[in-house]
Amino acid sequence: MPPSSHIAVLPFPFGSHPVPMLNLVKRIAASAPANVNFSFFCTPESNKTYFSGAKGDEEFANIKAYSVWDGIPRDHVFSGNPQLERIGMFLNATPGNFELAMKEAEEDTGVKISCLLTDAFLWFAADLAEKIGVPWVPYWTSGSCSLSAHLCTDEIRKLATTTGKRVEMIPGLEGLSIDDDMPREVLLDDEQSPLALLLHNVALNLPRATAVVVNSFEELDPAITLDLKPRFKKYLNISPFHLMAAQHSDECLDWLRKQDDASVVYIGFGSVSIPPPNEMVALAEALETCKSPFLWSLRDHARKSLPDGFVDRTSGYGKLVSWAPQMEVLASGKVGVFVSHGGWNSVLESISYGVPLICRPFFGDHGLNSAMVEVQWRAGLRVKDGIFTKNETVKAIKLILSGEKAKEIRENAQLLKGLAINAVKPNGSSARNFQDLLKVLTKS
Repeated sequence: MPPSSHIAVLPFPFGSHPVPMLNLVKRIAASAPANVNFSFFCTPESNKTYFSGAKGDEEFANIKAYSVWDGIPRDHVFSGNPQLERIGMFLNATPGNFELAMKEAEEDTGVKISCLLTDAFLWFAADLAEKIGVPWVPYWTSGSCSLSAHLCTDEIRKLATTTGKRVEMIPGLEGLSIDDDMPREVLLDDEQSPLALLLHNVALNLPRATAVVVNSFEELDPAITLDLKPRFKKYLNISPFHLMAAQHSDECLDWLRKQDDASVVYIGFGSVSIPPPNEMVALAEALETCKSPFLWSLRDHARKSLPDGFVDRTSGYGKLVSWAPQMEVLASGKVGVFVSHGGWNSVLESISYGVPLICRPFFGDHGLNSAMVEVQWRAGLRVKDGIFTKNETVKAIKLILSGEKAKEIRENAQLLKGLAINAVKPNGSSARNFQDLLKVLTKS
């Protein structure tokens, strides 16, 4: 059967962004008709990471990867902040790099592109879709709370000049601190930060989209959902579809099964964030003081910051691994608290499995996500002053595992779990929104 639809997928190839985009595409590919093809356009470095085959995905024959230029000149020497420099160069190369690769994909498949499914950060896709006459469907890979904050940037900046310093008039964000909880880019003048300018452009252009897809579920933030729906032609929360993922076997899962229910402290800071050495020491000393069983996902190169003898002294109740199957760990029922950086994927996974959080935010939306965990959902805590210290970390772990507030926090986490499970049931809000998304993407 010849392809009838050719969906161009444009991820933002930095940080944690490509993973939820690729997961979404795989889910769509598994549900879409057989004659729908997907071309995944990303930098060579990212494609090498996420695609094992030379050009496609071994699991899905209808997903093909195409490389786009990353914007970095040959023999370029980085200085200052290499990551920000890479992002700037990549954005300067857009949209021309995508247009060239899209032309290659059309020639390769013999089918014109019929829809643009992009990371919401790639706001220029609004013009690109209009230029070629196809729908634009941006995917906000974080939560609805951060989307609301960026859409309300102008209002928040005005509030920042008042004495209250609190968000009071934005549904779902009431009571949060402007200085401490809002993403840094919301408060910066656009001329001071390329990323702030990018996110402001995202907010300005998203209402042009055929549909805006969000990596969350409606019932998590009902006030935000009600506020955002009228702002867009379609507003579709489609997660947490990881609840339907298959379970796998792993060495650390075998270790987990031997632990008591809701007793383990699980520590994981994602692939980008690592606490500074003094905080690594403080966290390790807190774990040693509490003596609760712990599972710490920590890359080998970061272990040099741990106190001498820590691994040997804690071997009876702790386990360090270089990588952990996080969703399976959280789904095991053995984790009593997840010590996290507050990245959206980790927060969403944790609340989806009813696991309370201790958050130590680093950048981006981490602070806002952490504030939502503590203030709005009351399903966890933030570390005091945003820094691990031994005494405060001991207090936080004990409070969630056995303190007076432990029952309330765990009940709130379990409530969120129930809402998440209902959202992905056949007639749940996310399941219905996903079917709506399929219609938008595959419509002739």
